[in-house]
Amino acid sequence: MKKLSVCVLFGGVSPEHEVSLRSAESVLNNLDKEKYNIFPVGITKTGEWILYGGRDYSKLPTGEWQHCPENRRAAISPVRGQGLLNFEGDCVVRERIDVVFPALHGENGEDGSVQGLLQLAGLPYVGPGVAASATCMDKTLTKLVADRAGIRQAAWRLVTARELANNPEAVLDGVEKAFSYPVFIKPAGTGSSVGVSKAKNREALLAALTNASKYDSKILVEEFINGREVEVAVLGNAGPAASVCGEIDSGTEFYDYDAKYISDCAQLYIPARIPEEVSERVRDNAIRIYEAMGCRGLSRVDFFVTYEGQEIVFNEINTLPGFTSISMYPKLFEASGIPYPELLDNLIELALED
Repeated sequence: MKKLSVCVLFGGVSPEHEVSLRSAESVLNNLDKEKYNIFPVGITKTGEWILYGGRDYSKLPTGEWQHCPENRRAAISPVRGQGLLNFEGDCVVRERIDVVFPALHGENGEDGSVQGLLQLAGLPYVGPGVAASATCMDKTLTKLVADRAGIRQAAWRLVTARELANNPEAVLDGVEKAFSYPVFIKPAGTGSSVGVSKAKNREALLAALTNASKYDSKILVEEFINGREVEVAVLGNAGPAASVCGEIDSGTEFYDYDAKYISDCAQLYIPARIPEEVSERVRDNAIRIYEAMGCRGLSRVDFFVTYEGQEIVFNEINTLPGFTSISMYPKLFEASGIPYPELLDNLIELALED
């Protein structure tokens, strides 16, 4: 049987560059070398594309991969049929690529930009398409779709960086009129909790809005929901399946970047500590969101389940969730009976479906 050629993209010009390196390390270590010809292509923080010539994927998170002597400059051409180009001196070598696995997170990787390039190139790829990726990446657009679909979610308000710069006092007054403290502040277009803050007073609110404006011109203000943080992994194209529910006890004010990737204070519970009937409703809601957003391949859908009344409140959806060794998406499907290597096989098969 002919091996499939799989290009794994990682890194990227993104605040989530380092997370992507860790995801790619896990993906590359778990892809079956008997089934696939693997082409690891890293994108540096400055936008240079490199075909990594090494086989020690532990060098990805440390950044050492960039200095491998066997590296070659690389590119994916938007011209159909060109595949992966790598450059050896004055020579251009073309490699056939059957499918691309974008182990990318956030800006310039999860937001439809890379998906658009791959669409032009005629290359199948893992994960949702251009429109779904772009809409899910922008939390304010996600909110509009969820509203239209009748999904319960936290009350929210859009603030722009221009409004904040021109009249900060009016912005603060508007938020305080709409919400009680505490509130959550999020850049509209980041993941991994980059730029997210919890504000408990006016001074903290201004600082949080200012910080979020560094990452995006659109800023989301959300009401605080007092509940468990519950996540569901979804897999599939038509007729997607939802995993068991997982719960995160962040051990901090909220599940921020440090709690996700740096400290060991967070505690994961799989399955989540909620009644089975509530779990089924969460899973049903995850599929409703997934289909309403037009997703295919995979996504992770996050909710709150309130302590009082067990009400389910949609939080956000992540179209290229973390694939690190501690990430919830692969853990949730492992608990659902699909081990990590088989999950990767399934994702590649879904990418190749018409």
